[in-house]
Amino acid sequence: MPRQARLLVDGGCYHILTRGNNRATVFHDEADFQRYGRLIATYFPENGLHLYHYCLMTNHVHLIVEAATGIGLRKAMQGLNLRYALAYKRRHGHTGHFWQDRFKSLLIAKDNYLLQCGAYVELNPIRARMVTAPDAYPWSSYRVYAQGRHDPLVTLNPLYETFGKNPTERQASYRAFVRAQVEPPAGWDRHRAVGSQVFLQHLASQASAPVVIRARGRPRRLTAATPHEK
Repeated sequence: MPRQARLLVDGGCYHILTRGNNRATVFHDEADFQRYGRLIATYFPENGLHLYHYCLMTNHVHLIVEAATGIGLRKAMQGLNLRYALAYKRRHGHTGHFWQDRFKSLLIAKDNYLLQCGAYVELNPIRARMVTAPDAYPWSSYRVYAQGRHDPLVTLNPLYETFGKNPTERQASYRAFVRAQVEPPAGWDRHRAVGSQVFLQHLASQASAPVVIRARGRPRRLTAATPHEK
């Protein structure tokens, strides 16, 4: 079956997923995680990408980004993954294929879906039973939003400002919002784009390739989150 054409839109937001070949481990220790982070810091700014959310798992990577251009997104990810694979092979004596096929990209609407996708990404270590709380996992953006921790890789999601009038309110509301993310955003693993029906219909009218314009369900309203902590 031929590959489905990648859906790239200038100024778009994307969920990027890339896996180790046959789900093999791609990060063995702190040095591996740090190297990948340094390469993000190199390739993303020079190609016009902002990283809003991320989670580096042991055998795959989740990134929520905004890209000035579709070409910039492709160049950044190709350069990042190639450089990391070469460095990994030298350090660990690896031979053969490293990444599983090309990276996957899901276009995300710049509305509540963007926050929902970011929170869902940050909960990966919980679903994998690696930790019992998201702040216990060091290789994600969760603590930036939930605790105010500085991470030079992260540009704050523009919608984060809607969580409160000050940092304390926003952090508490974000913690509550993340706790409410049980199910993945509608269309997460089936479509090439996720968002409201209006967003998908507009996208379909602009795209040169077919776009699935059926969105199941709606994102949770941000007003449903409360700052109450256990």
